[in-house]
Amino acid sequence: MNLLRRLPTAAFALCLLVALAQCGRRGSPSGGPKDVTPPVLLRAEPENRTTGFSASRIRLYFDEYIRLEDVQNQLIISPPMKYPPEISPLGGASKYIQIDIVDTLLENTTYTLNFGQSVVDHNEGNPYPLLTYVFSTGDFLDSLSLQGAVADGYNRTADPFISVMLYELDSTYTDSTVYQEPPYYLTNTLDSAVVFQLSNLKPGQYRLIALKDEGKDNTFTPNADKIGFVADTITLPTDSTYVLRLFREIPEYGVRTPSFAASNRILFGFTGGVAPLVEPLTPLPDSVRTALVREPGKDSLTLWMSPFEADSLRFVLTHPEREQQRDTFTVKPISGQAADTLRISWSPTGSLTPLDSVYFEATLPLVSVDTAMFRLVDQDTVPVPFSLRSDSLSYRINLDFEKAPNQTYRLEVFPGAMTDFFMGTNDSLQTRWSTGAPDEFGTLKMNLEGAVTYPVVAELIDQRDRLIRRVALSEPQTLEFPWLNPGTYRFRIILDANGNGKWDTGKFLEQRQPERVIHFPAPIEMRANWEDVRTFTIRE
Repeated sequence: MNLLRRLPTAAFALCLLVALAQCGRRGSPSGGPKDVTPPVLLRAEPENRTTGFSASRIRLYFDEYIRLEDVQNQLIISPPMKYPPEISPLGGASKYIQIDIVDTLLENTTYTLNFGQSVVDHNEGNPYPLLTYVFSTGDFLDSLSLQGAVADGYNRTADPFISVMLYELDSTYTDSTVYQEPPYYLTNTLDSAVVFQLSNLKPGQYRLIALKDEGKDNTFTPNADKIGFVADTITLPTDSTYVLRLFREIPEYGVRTPSFAASNRILFGFTGGVAPLVEPLTPLPDSVRTALVREPGKDSLTLWMSPFEADSLRFVLTHPEREQQRDTFTVKPISGQAADTLRISWSPTGSLTPLDSVYFEATLPLVSVDTAMFRLVDQDTVPVPFSLRSDSLSYRINLDFEKAPNQTYRLEVFPGAMTDFFMGTNDSLQTRWSTGAPDEFGTLKMNLEGAVTYPVVAELIDQRDRLIRRVALSEPQTLEFPWLNPGTYRFRIILDANGNGKWDTGKFLEQRQPERVIHFPAPIEMRANWEDVRTFTIRE
């Protein structure tokens, strides 16, 4: 009887011990499933798609706390306002967005405020997809639309955040308007899309422009922005879809303020691809030697000078074909600035194929190279015939020799083989290259078919968009790219309209489009000891 009475008490004690043990365990609460639901717009004041709009403040109310992210880039207002509205809150969480209009709105005009994906919920950052608020200062909302896509004129992928603009072709429009005034309608591809849609448009005739608007001022700045355009007039309504290929123009001729880049050289930068004539106005001592060299691949000239003391130097820079276009500059040395010294680098390094070019580059211009001071041997130390090529005053020396597969080459350069502009010479140099066996590489063969207009330039690039091979064709033939390392490649052709062997950009004021570049639609995987034959069909 006593035992039976004790059982409830013992059971209670056991449960209490289990509960206490559970409380003592360390752990984290699960918190439930993650919130992936974007905010919901509950209402707007005034209502969305209001006509006869005359308010100066708009509020958009949501079902949860939200915040704004990157609203400066994401918010697109069409037509643009001269004085942007004030948006709040910018720094915290709120259940509404307030837009205070500080500009004078146009009469009988439909406005669109597209917030992109800048409105996100406060806790998880789930974006409201393309939040749009539309109103009209007139009696109705314009309802026409225009669709299209943007592409890069040369590269395979387009830049993000491309502004697409419609300029109304009224009595005030000229082609210079795009340099000075914002468009009538505006949208943006944001950070992931290449397609665009302009909505709530009115009937009329327009010019369609696309900009990579670096200054975010809704105008074209040639030295900074890429541009794409449709040469034909756009008449709304239309069912047509347009593709705009963006390009960066070659800038107009200009010169930058020169400066001492080191104590023994002055850098003269210019734009437009046309190098100016450089003439010193300050008399230089007879003992001073000078050399003016164009920097490889750059729009700049370097004036090398043997050492001398000067407080300042004056130069006049003249356009080579327009003598009246002259600019005068004064250049002052920088106290304590060091002089450049001779250093030599090789390319490529380590491994190469029989098709690779071998060269070395110097940090100072070279005035002489003694071939007798070079020794090239193979892996059996047998001398290998070679030749050296360079300009009369150059930073780069090309080393030409026949390269055999599965071989090792060693080059030794003895001290004094190269003399730079300042009469300095090189120290002893050594380098080594190895060529692989043929079965370590692949071969790509490409046949061009369809609407191909010759001449063309074919280019093979790697995953990092580095140029691997380039071939110019004047007539149909099978393209062959041997000795390719295993990896992923891309292929493109340039319809070389002027036959100069390279891609040429466009010019907006001349209504000249860039030369067409067509990309093979898929990446090409190359394997070792493999021949891949492809056909590229070009369509109109």
